[in-house]
Amino acid sequence: MATQQRPFHLVVFGASGFTGQFVTEEVAREQVSPERSSRLPWAVAGRSREKLQRVLERAAVKLGRPTLSSEVGIIICDITNPASLDEMAKQATVVLNCVGPYRFYGEPVVKACVENGTSYIDICGEPQFLELMYWKYHEKAAEKGAYIVGSSGFDSIPADLGVIYTRNKMNGTLTAVESFLSIHSGPEGLCIHDGTWKSAVYGFGDQSNLKKLRNESNLKPVPIVGPKLKRRWPVSYCRELNSYSIPFLGADVSVVKRTQRYLHENLEQSPVQYAAYVTVGGVTSVIKLMFAGLFFLFFVKFGIGRQLLIKFPWLFSFGYFSKQGPTQKQIDASSFMLTFFGQGYSQGFGPDKNKPNIRICTQVKGPEAGYVATPIAMVQAAITLLTDASDLPKAGGVFTPGAAFSRTKLIDRLNQRGIEFSVISSSEV
Repeated sequence: MATQQRPFHLVVFGASGFTGQFVTEEVAREQVSPERSSRLPWAVAGRSREKLQRVLERAAVKLGRPTLSSEVGIIICDITNPASLDEMAKQATVVLNCVGPYRFYGEPVVKACVENGTSYIDICGEPQFLELMYWKYHEKAAEKGAYIVGSSGFDSIPADLGVIYTRNKMNGTLTAVESFLSIHSGPEGLCIHDGTWKSAVYGFGDQSNLKKLRNESNLKPVPIVGPKLKRRWPVSYCRELNSYSIPFLGADVSVVKRTQRYLHENLEQSPVQYAAYVTVGGVTSVIKLMFAGLFFLFFVKFGIGRQLLIKFPWLFSFGYFSKQGPTQKQIDASSFMLTFFGQGYSQGFGPDKNKPNIRICTQVKGPEAGYVATPIAMVQAAITLLTDASDLPKAGGVFTPGAAFSRTKLIDRLNQRGIEFSVISSSEV
């Protein structure tokens, strides 16, 4: 990658936004990490110099690094000014884009990066944007040698790399995986900034366009190996985790499916079927969530309903989303655990007429998902683009995290920084 000619290895775009400030802090930590053998010149970018300066000053106080502001470049640019985005892209090896909802603000940044041969990472959880960027920019990015990697935060690095980790740890062929996400919070409960809520509202309100995009792409189906993975009921009980669960409606399934297609078509790996669920605890939580879900799905269908959902996130999400976002106490007390149950066939034992004869359980666990794990995942994905060039796909292009990073050291890097991958059990049945 073009690190030599460019003044900044990393540029955090949208550094003064709610998530951007946490990503800025994480890059500052990485800059002085004991494992670093070389300098990491970096910059923050956005519309307002004052706001960017304030974010750097806050990070300097939080990290006890009084000289931080003078060590970091500041680039002024704006989504509505393509020339300013080109200027930013020309100065960076990798742009970390923190400006969402991506369906409204993402494409100009992708376009500027592709045209200037700059690699790009985002933390988007919006399947429509991620899939559309692939169709529009994959070939051009390959031509320019730019790696455009979406969904590199909590959506969907733990799930996507978790499935790859499970496959690598299985003594045989993995054919199907179910994942269960459990979020733990402290006495002050959970809270998510309403930027994520907005992305969900617009995403669910526009499901028909995503279906249309998928129909038009006319992809041939990926083969199913072993028995077809059965879908669970909308509310099902997971005995192993002693909890009720509902389908996980984030981007994970879309991202993992695209990764499995890529690994099958390009690296001739056996594709893995995947389904994602989230644990919700006992019966009371199930009832509360069902009411919230019905409200949401009803309101999201109409323009005026969407306006209400966006205006009053706290009310419609039963207090889980707010315009202020979580407090530091809420962040410190929160964590996530993603448990994978996989099945497949041991070596020399094929899927023809045989039932799967091997099971494996793995786990990815880490700190608070949205503002601690997401910045760690995003920054380590960017560092991997900078340092593991020979293990990336041969040419550039638009990739899922699993497609870009399946042969790199990203899982090791995440393990060292508190997002831990482990095998819980593995057995022949």
